[in-house]
Amino acid sequence: MTLPPPEWLELLRFPFMQRALVAGLLSGSLGGLLGSVAVLRQLSFFSDALGHSALLGISLGVLLGVEPTLVLIPFAVLFALAVSQLVERSQLPSDALLNIVYSSSLAIAVVLLRLLSSRAGSLEQLLFGDILAVSWGDLLLQALLLAGVLTYLLLTRRSQILVSLDRGLAVSQGVAVGWQRLLFVVVLAVVVALSIKAVGVLLISAFVVIPACSARLISGSFATYLPLASGIGASCGLIGLLSSGVFNLPSGPCVVIVQLLAFLAALLVRASRPPLRGWG
Repeated sequence: MTLPPPEWLELLRFPFMQRALVAGLLSGSLGGLLGSVAVLRQLSFFSDALGHSALLGISLGVLLGVEPTLVLIPFAVLFALAVSQLVERSQLPSDALLNIVYSSSLAIAVVLLRLLSSRAGSLEQLLFGDILAVSWGDLLLQALLLAGVLTYLLLTRRSQILVSLDRGLAVSQGVAVGWQRLLFVVVLAVVVALSIKAVGVLLISAFVVIPACSARLISGSFATYLPLASGIGASCGLIGLLSSGVFNLPSGPCVVIVQLLAFLAALLVRASRPPLRGWG
């Protein structure tokens, strides 16, 4: 007598679950990879502001009768550049200014979506994500973006290390710090925009920050930090999605819970090791 296959194995037969797993792998890898740099440059709150503002871009797309994704990417890039300049030029603390920006944009977006009855029923999916609705076209865009981000980080590896660890030294070595910052902000905005459908507005920051923080606790060098953060993000995405399918729970929150467990495990590993000397 043969035993029936495990429930999680049965789920892999469905195309929507296959797409979801690939989306979790790509989103987790992208989030961990860019998050590792964002955390070092103290841009964690900036990614949160981008995620919340993305809902405003979606609402504008709905209002104009255009496919939201086509509006969201240019909106996210322009918004990121505008906010980056505002933070640079304003005399207010950056965390306070970003708080104003993301809470205001979220409030405006929610009101607009409520006024547009056609999207009122999908507000929860926008806030928390619906990774099962990801299409093969979305996956292709994410795969191309992942390849582009990897190429960008490899080609500018020295500049990324200098800007992330010692901005003054980067300037003295002739690195165009301002341009590097703007370029990274643009890439981060595009990643956030493409990940919103799978992750949701309220959870996108967790995908960027938690794997990076977990990797930072246990990595001993910048060279291992980036791939470790990307690997943690990807593995948490896969495990979280399988858990959500088996237990019939929301996919985005399940992934974030798995990321939290990975972070707690990294804390335990870090506590059992001698103090790290730094990346030098």
